[in-house]
Amino acid sequence: MAFVSGVSVSGVSATKSQQVCNARSSFAQFSGMRPVNSLFKPAADANDAFFSQLEAAATPSSGPTMTIKVAINGFGRIGRNVIRCWAGRKETNLEIVAVNDTSGVKTAAHLLKYDSILGTFDEDVEIVDDSTLKVAGKTITVVSNRNPLELPWGELGIDLVIEGTGVFVDGPGAGKHIEAGAKKVLITAPGKGDDVGTFVVGVNDEDYDEKKYKVVSNASCTTNCMAPFVKVLEEEFNIIKGTMTTTHSYTGDQRLLDAGHRDLRRARAAALNIVPTTTGAAKAVALVVPSVKGKLNGIALRVPTPNVSICDVVCQVEKKTFKEEVNGAFKKASEGKLKGILKYSEEPLVSADIKGTDESTVIDASLTMVVGDDLVKVVAWYDNEWGYSQRVVDLAEIMAKKGGF
Repeated sequence: MAFVSGVSVSGVSATKSQQVCNARSSFAQFSGMRPVNSLFKPAADANDAFFSQLEAAATPSSGPTMTIKVAINGFGRIGRNVIRCWAGRKETNLEIVAVNDTSGVKTAAHLLKYDSILGTFDEDVEIVDDSTLKVAGKTITVVSNRNPLELPWGELGIDLVIEGTGVFVDGPGAGKHIEAGAKKVLITAPGKGDDVGTFVVGVNDEDYDEKKYKVVSNASCTTNCMAPFVKVLEEEFNIIKGTMTTTHSYTGDQRLLDAGHRDLRRARAAALNIVPTTTGAAKAVALVVPSVKGKLNGIALRVPTPNVSICDVVCQVEKKTFKEEVNGAFKKASEGKLKGILKYSEEPLVSADIKGTDESTVIDASLTMVVGDDLVKVVAWYDNEWGYSQRVVDLAEIMAKKGGF
């Protein structure tokens, strides 16, 4: 929506735009500034500026991008990272107005301000009262209720809920937010069920249909790392089959000391062990790159680091190739269609160097291998919290831009 002299102008037809152009020309002739068909253009003056504004306002556009009201359900690692990512953007179509955190305002404010991985938050975090925070001068309502059906999303006019608890990951579960008055839900975990659309920014986000999807998933952090470079490998070399191992920092789902857990390996002390466990990330890549369905599988090794992970994929490809050609394809993608999503590096990096990386995946080109001419090994780093949270915000921005709320 454009504004001229404080007056809102939208939905103006092409005819109106032409009328403004004609008015400019008539005014020019009348004032003696220049003939209509003159080849010479004098310096712009106040009259030119006025008509430029009016013409811009009258030019039809694809429609204004709406600012949507957002609530975050679950104010844990991803929820707080999302707030920081959002606050760090110069321009946004998101207005985060509420969080649901069962710990209460005092804890929410403290853990947002002070973070063992991210450091102290540069923005001001202020407790207004027992149900209100101010973050970077913006007011955020804090509610505390474990039942999504009882959350005040309708009362608050919530358009989108970012579902960050890891609990409500299917259509019926996430749909409780919609029953409570929200318009749509974005799950920050792998979604379950055909009624949940899975989107990885940079890979298949163009497939998002605002009329079709009420509940979407941003997939997992590991899928966000894998999918971009798997897409490159598939398009350039045609994957036949492959396996993946992610060496993944421990997460809140594991036990600090040995204690009960449905996964007996995750029941063991996270900071003392390498913990083999399952991951659906490799199979989930097929949700966003359908041509690799049934071709990939893998496991995770949880290790005693608090953040940053690394993904190792070995696959057989149809097109014969060599290391330099594979790296060349990644480098080209990083400078083109996957810029800002896939990063290419030839530096001898370690995990600490990746912390705070905005991209979803960082190709460690020095570790790329090709055995024979068809067995390819690719290693890629990712900040499993920060990089993933940037994509959550990106996907929310895409949803805001497309509308349908």
